[in-house]
Amino acid sequence: MVRCWKRSENCLEEEECTDGGPEESPLFHFPHKAFWVSLSACLLLAILALGLTGHFGRSQPHTQPLQTVRFTVSDQTGALINQSAVVDQQNDLVTFSVTSSLNQTSTVLFDIKHSLICYKPVSQESCFLRKMEQSDYKNVNSVLHESARKVSQFQLSGNETQRQMEFLGVLAASQVNVSSLEEPLQALCQDRSVHWTRRTEGPGKQRLVYFCIDICFPSNICVSVCFYYLPE
Repeated sequence: MVRCWKRSENCLEEEECTDGGPEESPLFHFPHKAFWVSLSACLLLAILALGLTGHFGRSQPHTQPLQTVRFTVSDQTGALINQSAVVDQQNDLVTFSVTSSLNQTSTVLFDIKHSLICYKPVSQESCFLRKMEQSDYKNVNSVLHESARKVSQFQLSGNETQRQMEFLGVLAASQVNVSSLEEPLQALCQDRSVHWTRRTEGPGKQRLVYFCIDICFPSNICVSVCFYYLPE
């Protein structure tokens, strides 16, 4: 395109004339400011999307799978004790399932977070609670420690296993409202009455032992927990 000039009476006037070439395409007149504004907006949206993705990824709790640990040990008569423990490390729970020689399974739940042990014997219509003591923490931590190493099977030696007996007296006047308990205990005992117990020296000859539960730990310790009802 050639720029031409012509003279008028009062001033020079400018006018465009072409030399026959093609006209300039409108695409070459795309505004640079609009381009950079659009690019900046796209980058901002991308940064916000990445930030939100990272936030929701961090806010979602990392759930650890439950692990089942199985124990094989013989009792004092030589019969094998069938026992397993489900370890929930995220919620600090260890749930033992103890099967007797009559093929009846009782449940013992160690709620480490709330320092409670809950016994659910198969032969009773009640659950029994007691506070955890130092020896209980030591025993149940042996299960947590071994489960962290992904050990799922234990063969406890009968010659090396230490056997202990504990007596728990049931406090008949201290029944617990199930709805006041934490969720894992509620789920375990939702269809039963719940009673507090305390450790005692023994029932004495005038009282009868109602039931016993044997629990074995990876540290080669087996504990027989026996219950009886205290006088009113």
